[in-house]
Amino acid sequence: MIGSRMRAVVAPLALGCALLLGWVLTAKIGQMPRFVLPTPADVLDALHLQLSSRSFWRSLCVTLFEAFGGSTLGAAVAIPLAVAIHESRWFSAATQPFLGATQAIPAIVLAPLLVLWVGYGLVPVMVLCALMVFFPILVATVLGLRHVDPELVAAGRMDGAGTLSLLRHIEGPLSLPSTLAGLRNGFTLSITGAVVGEMVMGGSGLGELLTIQRDRLDTPGMFATIGVLCLVAATIYSIIRWLEHRISFTDAAAD
Repeated sequence: MIGSRMRAVVAPLALGCALLLGWVLTAKIGQMPRFVLPTPADVLDALHLQLSSRSFWRSLCVTLFEAFGGSTLGAAVAIPLAVAIHESRWFSAATQPFLGATQAIPAIVLAPLLVLWVGYGLVPVMVLCALMVFFPILVATVLGLRHVDPELVAAGRMDGAGTLSLLRHIEGPLSLPSTLAGLRNGFTLSITGAVVGEMVMGGSGLGELLTIQRDRLDTPGMFATIGVLCLVAATIYSIIRWLEHRISFTDAAAD
């Protein structure tokens, strides 16, 4: 246990140090122009300026609001649909080919259509985020429901439990770790959707900031903004991952 925990800390740190060293050597030895590949020091200076700016924090809050809103909207549609697919073989057979076909359409291609249908600003960006997180949450929830122990479900039916009761007391709690895994992956996609949506459809979040930095050839600023986005996504990812492990551990202890 101690070895695995140490490995989980040391391995990422070692890889990070190696990547950082490669970055420094490439920027210094290769004599890359600052607007092509800034040094880590340049990026840290840009990050310090951003973190000391109120407008940056407002932009970050807007992007997070869009991502959370889109994730919530996508989950509100995906989870009930997953339950319907699990409970009805006819509904599953009817919808799954269409659901699979929708994944052949890049979400970014829908952005111009969303502008025509919804307009510019906050709402279309949230809808784009919802479209990006919908499928991962749906698939994870369906798989979680289908992997619930059939003997537990059969025992519940023998005790007189109906469909809703089984879903509430057996299938829902046991499939929750899988649903959280879908939410975990979906949220990282929603961050991407929010930024790309702002760059395509307009907005006042970090996507707009990245567009301004790109036009100004502010590469260190772009690196800093992308770094903040990665850190935020990784933090939320880790929190949901921790919840998954905690729920799984609680279930195992209960058994």
